[in-house]
Amino acid sequence: MATKKVTVTIPEDLLDEIRSEASERGLSAYVAEALRFKRDRDRLRELADWLQEEHGPVTEDERAAALAELDDLDAEHLRRHGAGHRSGEAA
Repeated sequence: MATKKVTVTIPEDLLDEIRSEASERGLSAYVAEALRFKRDRDRLRELADWLQEEHGPVTEDERAAALAELDDLDAEHLRRHGAGHRSGEAA
């Protein structure tokens, strides 16, 4: 994948935090991942806005059902990858 060097300004305290978290994979990879995540969230927000324009706002019942489904997905993720799987344990 082609890359291009750019200059950005980041608050010093944030940069210090990011550098400590990104040390293994590198600052550029960390920032690129964060930018992709932000771009994807922006696109998802645009889609949600369009869907609401087309179909009306989300009802409280729909919102509650979606949040319940997310809770179920989180629980399943924890079951598969969480506390029960320590280093060296069989899956």
